[in-house]
Amino acid sequence: MSKKIVVSGANIPKSHLPFSAGIISGDYLFVSGQASVDDSGAIVNDTFEGECRRSFDNLKRIVEAAGCSLDDAVQVRNYVGKQEYLAEFNAIYREYFKEPFPARTTLIGCLGDLLKFEVDVVCARPSADQF
Repeated sequence: MSKKIVVSGANIPKSHLPFSAGIISGDYLFVSGQASVDDSGAIVNDTFEGECRRSFDNLKRIVEAAGCSLDDAVQVRNYVGKQEYLAEFNAIYREYFKEPFPARTTLIGCLGDLLKFEVDVVCARPSADQF
């Protein structure tokens, strides 16, 4: 069984909830759902674009703290608050993920009223010997 390493660092948003922002296990990095939060973990309400970009930027910070990049993503799961945000989401998504695109799941209307967007990712680590 491979050991689990918690991704940590000053650049990673904190949370009062019981989860790790990221876990390295073997050759993979698993990043928990990232939403529009500030560094203390407080939700930042904004337009869909603002929340989506803040979520992706938080995701990117965790991925980079683990020695990966978004180019290493193999699976991305997206949670979009409303159907009307889908076209905007797809446009923003293309700014963060390039071809060949990772496998992707997108769920719509599953966030309630608290958030407009959330994202999580699995990355293949470029060097398993790094940690």
